[in-house]
Amino acid sequence: MNTYSSVLVCVTQQRSCERLIRAGARLKNDDGTLYVIHVTKENWNFVDNAEDGEALEYLFNLTKSYGADLTILNSDKIPETISQFAQHYGIELVITGEGPSGEQSPFIQRLKSLFSDTDTKVMVIPCEGCEY
Repeated sequence: MNTYSSVLVCVTQQRSCERLIRAGARLKNDDGTLYVIHVTKENWNFVDNAEDGEALEYLFNLTKSYGADLTILNSDKIPETISQFAQHYGIELVITGEGPSGEQSPFIQRLKSLFSDTDTKVMVIPCEGCEY
């Protein structure tokens, strides 16, 4: 199994994203860095939504347990924001979860296209039993 010195895990406010963080931790070198990012739409406010806030708090604590930081950014250009973050931190591997439309989702296709001319790899983790 390949390991990487810098891994970026893309999460949403769903608890099922725990599998993505675990995968990122397994694929990171022992002395590597694990980053976790959640990009929200500009008008999204988790402060007023207790369920989303609880899920983010859970992911925050889980992220900390793996020695990583959870970064939350607001942008209407989610794949581009992830790409910029990855370029800034020299990320070797980006991990995202598979959505209802699988790897053919516009988000995953756009994310892969943004990294197509770089050395950064994009890994999509299948979702078995996830709720959408």
